[in-house]
Amino acid sequence: MPPCLGPIQLRALGTLIEKQFTTPQYYPLTTAALLAGCNQATSRDPVTSFDERALIDALDTLRRDEALVRVIHPSHGRSVDRWRHVLDEALGLIEEEVAILGVLMLRCAQTVAELRARTERMAKFEPPDTVDATLARLAAYPEPLAACIGRQPGQSQDRWVHLLGDPTALPEERKQEDGAGTLEGRVERLERDLATLRAELAELREGLGG
Repeated sequence: MPPCLGPIQLRALGTLIEKQFTTPQYYPLTTAALLAGCNQATSRDPVTSFDERALIDALDTLRRDEALVRVIHPSHGRSVDRWRHVLDEALGLIEEEVAILGVLMLRCAQTVAELRARTERMAKFEPPDTVDATLARLAAYPEPLAACIGRQPGQSQDRWVHLLGDPTALPEERKQEDGAGTLEGRVERLERDLATLRAELAELREGLGG
């Protein structure tokens, strides 16, 4: 049976998948880099502001109970623990399937065209493994991992979601108040962007030997 993950677990797993493909030079990720990736203001829906304690708790569950991530202890000049996902090993998935599930974890329901555009840097889809075919295969597993939910009023195309948890579930803080349009919300967004830049700079410095 596929895992049933919560919002923070889904965001962490999706971020690990994304960064594995798009910034392999920094992967596996430190906790700080993963936190910045989870809370970044681009390619995320919704934008979140998880704290480190909540992320570590989610990672511990993913590692201990779901066996979907592993911690890599310091070695070869690296000074902190790092995290990597093993979704492909745990569920027997190929690269194209992992890429699609990762993008679905980071955003709400998406069309085939949106998924095609958002996975083009992550995996090479070549016939017969097109985005359409890969989605169909994920939906046809004995325990489906993705599903087509059709189109909502005013929409012109069908949309797809993952089935690794509730794709519409939002963190409690997000349900209570969405301050994205307020001054406070904009300040928080800028702070998250700054944290992302700082984490990426730290990763770069470490990669260059300090």
